[in-house]
Amino acid sequence: MSSDEQVSSGVGLAAQRPAILAEAERRGWQIVDVIEDAGFSGSNLNRPGIAVALEALKARRADALVVAKLDRLSRSMIDFAGVMERSTKEGWALVALDLGVDTSTPAGEAMANALATFAQFERRLIGRRTKDALAAKRRAGIRLGRRSTLSATTVERIVRERQTGSTLKAIADKLNVDGVTTGQGGRCWRASSVSAVLRAAELLST
Repeated sequence: MSSDEQVSSGVGLAAQRPAILAEAERRGWQIVDVIEDAGFSGSNLNRPGIAVALEALKARRADALVVAKLDRLSRSMIDFAGVMERSTKEGWALVALDLGVDTSTPAGEAMANALATFAQFERRLIGRRTKDALAAKRRAGIRLGRRSTLSATTVERIVRERQTGSTLKAIADKLNVDGVTTGQGGRCWRASSVSAVLRAAELLST
């Protein structure tokens, strides 16, 4: 169900809240907060409610992030894998009731790892498409400028963040914060340099 449909009908959110509350009661969980991102798509994690939840988890004001349906967290397996990695690093549990994901239990963790495997597969497909696109340009005699020293991992990161809705400036800012050098060895990413990488990979969103 789309976010617009959820706002107008209330069916999506009305069904998800009782499911979470019922599971919390069954397992003796204490609900810290119920966050609803009404009006926002689950296509990526760029939503205010997710930001609030992740900040609360990082600050240890909560011990688990529970969603009724995994696609309401994000429909991107890469996003899911990133959240799961963050949960492991920060020491909180990730629970998706519809798929049996629960990183606080062995069975639920196994399910989460299986989904993360698909996310890794998706990353590698992106990398392969990027390399194939660049090779095709070279075979066609298209000059690609000075030889880039960007690693495949950095290219994949840029493509992935763009596909999940990040702006060119936001991607550049994150690369600068992380100290990632540009393809020419520079230390300052700009929206234009991110755009150049995406154009070269033939994956720039329009």
